[in-house]
Amino acid sequence: MFRQSAAHLRRLASPILKRGGTRVRSTGPEQTFKHRFGYKPFWNSGRVLLFSAATGTTTYFYGANDEGTRFHIPWRRPPGPQYASKREMERAVIELRELLGEDAISTDDEDLHRHGYSEWSSINIEQLPVAVAYPKSTEEVSELAKVCYKYKIPMIPFSGGSSLEANFSAPYGGMSIDFTFMDQIVALHADDMDVVVQPSVPWMSLNDQIKDSGLFFPVDPGPSARIGGMVGTSCSGTNAVRYGTMKDWVINLTVVLADGTVIKTRRRPRKSAAGYNLTNLFIGSEGTLGIVTEITLKLAVVPQETSVAVVTFPSIRDAAAAASKVLRTGVPVAAMEIMDEVQMSVINRAGSTTKQWKEVPTMFFKFSGTKAGVQENIQLVQAISRAHKSGDFEFAINPEEQKTLWSARKESLWSMMALRREGDEVWSTDVAVPISRLPDIIEISKKEMDDLGLFASILGHIGDGNFHESIMYNSKDPKERAAVEKCVHDMVDRALEMEGTCTGEHGIGLGKKASLQKELGLDTINVMRSIKGALDPYWLMNPGKIMDAVPSRLDG
Repeated sequence: MFRQSAAHLRRLASPILKRGGTRVRSTGPEQTFKHRFGYKPFWNSGRVLLFSAATGTTTYFYGANDEGTRFHIPWRRPPGPQYASKREMERAVIELRELLGEDAISTDDEDLHRHGYSEWSSINIEQLPVAVAYPKSTEEVSELAKVCYKYKIPMIPFSGGSSLEANFSAPYGGMSIDFTFMDQIVALHADDMDVVVQPSVPWMSLNDQIKDSGLFFPVDPGPSARIGGMVGTSCSGTNAVRYGTMKDWVINLTVVLADGTVIKTRRRPRKSAAGYNLTNLFIGSEGTLGIVTEITLKLAVVPQETSVAVVTFPSIRDAAAAASKVLRTGVPVAAMEIMDEVQMSVINRAGSTTKQWKEVPTMFFKFSGTKAGVQENIQLVQAISRAHKSGDFEFAINPEEQKTLWSARKESLWSMMALRREGDEVWSTDVAVPISRLPDIIEISKKEMDDLGLFASILGHIGDGNFHESIMYNSKDPKERAAVEKCVHDMVDRALEMEGTCTGEHGIGLGKKASLQKELGLDTINVMRSIKGALDPYWLMNPGKIMDAVPSRLDG
């Protein structure tokens, strides 16, 4: 397995490109530098090995019982598309450098590693992309796609690099397309309450830049997430209980199809009944249908008043039951999050916040609205919490206290990653169930995690039935790894038995293809295959994700 330094995690949020001993940091929409990459010979012994998957002659690592994976299911690479030969790939790289400039295509080993392996991911494979492209416009992405289509080269979109299910891995080699230099806010239409952005705009940076308009973009996943990846996985975040998920906030998309054709899915009005809903077809498709190069987002009005409350409970079930009651009572909370006692201990040990927290199951509430409404809602939640054996109830009286109280929830995954010992991995995955079943699944899943005897915690967006398990384990220990795998698979299967979903917001990627079929059935998966085949007949767009080109023996 490859290993990376802790500093590399931070580079996922702000990529560093290395060429010829010089490092240049992407600074967001204000960047003015011209990046240059030195030309290197394309083929060396290491790159020939990397290319083996792209030629279709070696085993696809996903599902193999080896050091490079965490999921171990009976799987073999099915017959399917044939991709570019070594000579064709070399010609394509030369052609793209002539079209887009030498600095547009990288074959640097560090870049290949950064674009094929992630410390965040619940599954990793040893195959890396063969090259990385850095386009600067939709037109350049179209030119890239035309060349890749001509030579039959897989294309894998890459934005923030923080996905958890190997969504940007390169199981068939090919070209990783990094949008680092497409990070502009194209247009803000304040009167229409929408904004047009490129895919590498971070959601936090977006909100910072438009704050003077009195508007904000309410979807709030992990701090390092960028809009393109958020579209690809149909993500959500802590505000979903009030504002919904990514699919509720995208008006239209500019998409480059596999053959380089550029389409816009619809016009800019918020309401349209014109034809198929192509916008939502691409949201959540993980780049398997096309490459999103521009996004028009709806914006919301910044609330008059906001506040945050933190409440402790004696057990995770008491907390979940209180959350269910808050929802059934109709209290309009903006966010409702849960973390167990292990996660609260993680926050304290990592020192990632300025506050020392009680190490017990804890609920985090966010309120927004009018001043009178926020105060009334805080009182209602406090009363419901008391009826469910709550302990401390602390709420913020100013913005600085809000930031302090909410910081524990936002720093949760960073904190766990920071506590890893050498050889440790963190397996983080999620499910979602109907809200009425949430206390049951959390209680059972929590017990099974505790029985592992490992550093494992539960946290999640309890307001919409979505929660996450994060387990730290030694990936070199086959027995320990097998126990963790069983625990995670049992949680996913249990969610499906409760009419839930195998993924609330992380997507399918490589890690959950078998679970997706359990959830939807083969006929539904075959409809998805038909749609992909129509738009991408050679299966060039992020192949291996969500489903395979040809049904495998797991498909029954």
